[in-house]
Amino acid sequence: MAQSPGVDEPTKEYPAVDEAAPPAAAPPPAAAPPADAQVPAETPRGMGAFARVLIFTGVVFALIVAMCLGLRAINVLPGFDNPFSDKTTDRSQPVLLQSMRDLSRYVAADGNFQVIVDLQENKENVPDFLLNKRTLFVGAGTVEAYVDFGQLSTGALSLDEANKKATIKLPPPQLGQAALDMQRSYVVAEERGLLNRIGDAFSNDPNQQQRVYQSAQQRITEAARSSGLEQRAQQNTEKMLQSLFGRLGYTTVTVEFASP
Repeated sequence: MAQSPGVDEPTKEYPAVDEAAPPAAAPPPAAAPPADAQVPAETPRGMGAFARVLIFTGVVFALIVAMCLGLRAINVLPGFDNPFSDKTTDRSQPVLLQSMRDLSRYVAADGNFQVIVDLQENKENVPDFLLNKRTLFVGAGTVEAYVDFGQLSTGALSLDEANKKATIKLPPPQLGQAALDMQRSYVVAEERGLLNRIGDAFSNDPNQQQRVYQSAQQRITEAARSSGLEQRAQQNTEKMLQSLFGRLGYTTVTVEFASP
């Protein structure tokens, strides 16, 4: 069909289009980012609220703890015991009185003694590192010297009222058994052989310590006999009786002790 002049003519602004040409291809899609590329994650709205709640809870807990410690410091709150502290349970039975006796002793003197006991038990021809029990013990004890007035015989007291004389006959002074002071006694060292350690792991000998105590008492008692304690008790008893009868008006007081 003929085209009208000046109509549908190709111009610079509207060039001619070849209807027979194929349509233009679509532009290629944009390239996808690499797999290892870091994509900024969007922070959820709930995370910020949770952090604020957590911080608020921590601040409140710290204030409560500080308030409790302050009230405890001024003794408003009771103390908090350690739940894992040591606990001692005393299941001892009541004390049983076995006997009672009247004493007529006059304790005129006493002495304090200290002894070092070195007690060893081993086997001959056996090395000490295999079989050996050795205890080094420091024992402190007291020995009393007394006169038993309960042993006075008939006629032990003779009084002369005219001349104000008094004569007293007494038994000799005696020494008591040494009494160990456990607050001042202690074990310095203790040695045991290899076989002794193995045996003690299965059975212990409670009499070992008792033998050490008995040895210390015996040694202290023997030392008291040679210490002049009995002579000191005799002198003190004589002075006591002279002072007593002197206050009763007797000018001459004679105290005689029997031979031990």
